Amino acid sequence: MSNLEIAIAVLIVMTIVGMVFGLILAFANKKFYIEINPLIHIVEDILPKGQCGACGFAGCMAYAEAVVMNDDVPPNLCVPGKAAVAKLVAELTGKAAEEVEPKVAFVHCAGSVDKAVKAYEYKGVQDCVAASLLQGGPKGCQYGCLGFGTCVKKCPFDAMTMGDNGLPIIDEEKCTGCGVCKSVCPKKVIDLVPPGIHVAINCNSKDKGAVARKLCTIACIGCGICVKNCPHGAIKVENSLAIVDSKICMSECNETTCTAKCPTGAINAYIKEAPSASIAAETIKNKTLSE
Repeated sequence: MSNLEIAIAVLIVMTIVGMVFGLILAFANKKFYIEINPLIHIVEDILPKGQCGACGFAGCMAYAEAVVMNDDVPPNLCVPGKAAVAKLVAELTGKAAEEVEPKVAFVHCAGSVDKAVKAYEYKGVQDCVAASLLQGGPKGCQYGCLGFGTCVKKCPFDAMTMGDNGLPIIDEEKCTGCGVCKSVCPKKVIDLVPPGIHVAINCNSKDKGAVARKLCTIACIGCGICVKNCPHGAIKVENSLAIVDSKICMSECNETTCTAKCPTGAINAYIKEAPSASIAAETIKNKTLSE
């Protein structure tokens, strides 16, 4: 048998084998086909598409499938979508949506490049997680923002930028409170707070007062003066750091008297209007259209 005849025979055999496997796959696809509930895609389409995982599921599609198919999954788990999306999901799935308290990200650190001491000059990968692996990072305060913008890069809604002072800036109108920035920060300086909070502690240090002040001129020294000057008991000091109960502060107080006596300026007035539902809805709409 010539080489040509061998090649033709091999080609014929491979073609037959390919056709057989094709028929098998076609039969299997038809036999085991599972029809997907079209409501799942409808629900997914109204989700913000941030794929942030704040709902507890692996992405928007996974949550859409769960909320449609599982009666025990509530319609208000999409944190970025807030009340507007929760209401729509509830209507589509026939479930009741409890009110979700809106949240925005806040950076508990004001230790900018001109206020915080450097421990050493860092020349490695420009990433907060990577930098923190080398003796906790180049910042003298081991609790402060490292300033390499990992949170900014990971924000799925483009709600964060890096300021010239080496600290992230949060756009409250774009921020959905998904918590991705909080989860990726190795120093845990980012928290989620109600929009419109009255005062905030711009520090995350747990060091004793003298040490904290030496490392950062705007550090909280845990002196407790703010506690004494809060008539509503909304502030306490734990581990040398002042902590504000935002719920008490917002419901009981209209005057930020606690900020006047702070010797370092670590506690500041932070009165802002909460982003409107229309702004939040527009942010979600724009993000969805850009996908």
